[in-house]
Amino acid sequence: MKILEITNVDFALTQFILPLMRSLRDEGHEVIGVCADGPFLKQPRAEGFRVETLPFVRSFSPLGQAKAFLALVRLIRREKPDMVHAHMPISGILARVAAKLCGVPHIAYTCHGFLFNQPGSKGRRLLSLVLEKLCGSLTNTYLTVSKEEAADARRLHIHRRPIAIGNGRDGTRFKPDPIARTRIRQELGADDGTPVIIAVSRLVRHKGYPELLEAMESVPQAQLWVVGDRLDSDHGSVLNASFTKARAALGSRLKCLGYRTDIPALLAAADIFTLPSHFEGLPMSIIEAMLTGLPVVSTDIRGPREQVVQNETGLLVPPAKVAPLASALRTLALNPALRHRMGAAGRQRALLYFEESTVLRNTVQHLMRR
Repeated sequence: MKILEITNVDFALTQFILPLMRSLRDEGHEVIGVCADGPFLKQPRAEGFRVETLPFVRSFSPLGQAKAFLALVRLIRREKPDMVHAHMPISGILARVAAKLCGVPHIAYTCHGFLFNQPGSKGRRLLSLVLEKLCGSLTNTYLTVSKEEAADARRLHIHRRPIAIGNGRDGTRFKPDPIARTRIRQELGADDGTPVIIAVSRLVRHKGYPELLEAMESVPQAQLWVVGDRLDSDHGSVLNASFTKARAALGSRLKCLGYRTDIPALLAAADIFTLPSHFEGLPMSIIEAMLTGLPVVSTDIRGPREQVVQNETGLLVPPAKVAPLASALRTLALNPALRHRMGAAGRQRALLYFEESTVLRNTVQHLMRR
């Protein structure tokens, strides 16, 4: 089969879709990636994948979306794929409508989170729901990364048979690593007795950074390593003011590491993982942290609450609240035995439910069913 894997930006294709593209290729299918152009496409292209770039925009700009839609139609008509597999809300809508218009035999979609479940105006959320219902009727195979999103799709009559497929990461790549721990902590100036809290995500407001940075003022002695950067396509307010204030308050306890490719080693060097997001799909970063044996402090929202078992593998706190986040981080920072117990339980849970090979095998099986 010829399959087009379509998402919005290069970061999403490389970080989330590439493992599936590899699995489909291993099964003998011709797989073509489709997304906006960007530097992250070097990796899939180095692995021999063809990636077609289109002018996707991450906004509701009518002109921008029209340009992307017409480009999609031209691409699909030229390639004549057997399947279009779409990802992410806006690119997922455009790709499914274009595929239907072009007569693609099989249209699949993986929901990584609904826009109508995210903060925004009532009109925007209503429009999102209407479009999801429309496109759901065009979709043959409807997958979601979280159980709650599958339940929403069923309850709201978006699709009759949504399947919660989950997310996964490689447990042989993300694992405790004492050698990496020693090397990275020496590199970043953290002695073995210093609790290290790590956050790995894009630097955007909805990941909860303002609350996290303020909360760290009440977690004495612990260091915070912030790993990630802001994408050119990210919207919303920049976080410069929050980080400037935090640098003044935390001094050397705050280390902003930018975008890194050695995430497994950085996680192995840390003691606590945190992702205090306001909304999520099913975060890969939490899976990576759990596989590495870290306790997780996250927010009690869709996605993380399917991953983190309260008081067993980590702690869940209300979103956008500083005091509960600070209390949870402080509890783990001051209790090494609790950290180790939760981290070990988290790795076992991640291996059971979020192992990449299992998730990919199930995803491929569902995509191939007719």
